[in-house]
Amino acid sequence: MLTFILRRLLAGVVLVLAVSVVAFTLLYAGGGDIARRIMGQSATDEVVARRAAELGLDQPLVVQYWNWLTSALTGDFGVSWFTSQPVTASITGRLSVTLTLVIGTTIVAAILSVILGVLAARRGGWVDGVVQFIAIVGFAIPGFLIALYLVLWFAIDLGWFRATGYVPITDSFGGWVSSITLPITALSLSAIAAVSQQIRGSVLDAMSRDYVRTLRARGLGINRVVYEHVLRNAGGPALAVLAVQFVGLLGGAVIVEQVFALPGIGQLTVSATSSGDIPMVMGIVVATAIIVVIVNLLIDLAQAALNPKVRLS
Repeated sequence: MLTFILRRLLAGVVLVLAVSVVAFTLLYAGGGDIARRIMGQSATDEVVARRAAELGLDQPLVVQYWNWLTSALTGDFGVSWFTSQPVTASITGRLSVTLTLVIGTTIVAAILSVILGVLAARRGGWVDGVVQFIAIVGFAIPGFLIALYLVLWFAIDLGWFRATGYVPITDSFGGWVSSITLPITALSLSAIAAVSQQIRGSVLDAMSRDYVRTLRARGLGINRVVYEHVLRNAGGPALAVLAVQFVGLLGGAVIVEQVFALPGIGQLTVSATSSGDIPMVMGIVVATAIIVVIVNLLIDLAQAALNPKVRLS
């Protein structure tokens, strides 16, 4: 098991380094005259050159990346070119909001997907039809459109939840629940559609296997067979789909955070990208890559626990 974890960790480190190299090259080498864009077209050449020297933009790209990497390894991703705020502090201050949203959505999607997928596989008929309809709706309707309708119906018309803003759980638990319920609901539908379909298919496939008939012949109840044996075999593919959905949720959270005015990474990404704040964008890209690596590692560990053969792959 230790070898399995070390292999996954090494692969994750290589992935983060590769992402940082590609992102740094595209942002710095493909950004044109960065100092000129920062200072404006009316700035003199002397002012632009001085600013480029201050930011280290006059050095070779390899040297710039090495300087950035050695600082990043200590947790220092530099400072924003426009707000002069440390990148690390800006990201960590907003990361909790985005992670609350994405992790909450993942938990909700996982629980409801298991329930819906198992019901659709076992009951069939109209129950399966309802699950299929939910899947079609989840795949067809964009998350931001669902978010807008949720705001109109449940926040503005009914007044059940907050329309915008985020309340930390340390300030008010009720306010925190009210502020994240609609965003999580908006993000959950597409994830539920994908994962529930995977669980439905995996359960149907497992139910047709010989070991299920053997267990039933020995007198085990159907519920025990499904929840102790079938779901264990169906869990691996479902976890893989859930990991993919988690990565997609990080991207979907950008739009949903804009709709609900949540102070998460999404808003920071939009503002940093639109202003050309490259250090901030680099910090967000690397932080996102690290989160993805951690999530994939956890999913791999869960799959290895369900199926020991995964450790040998």
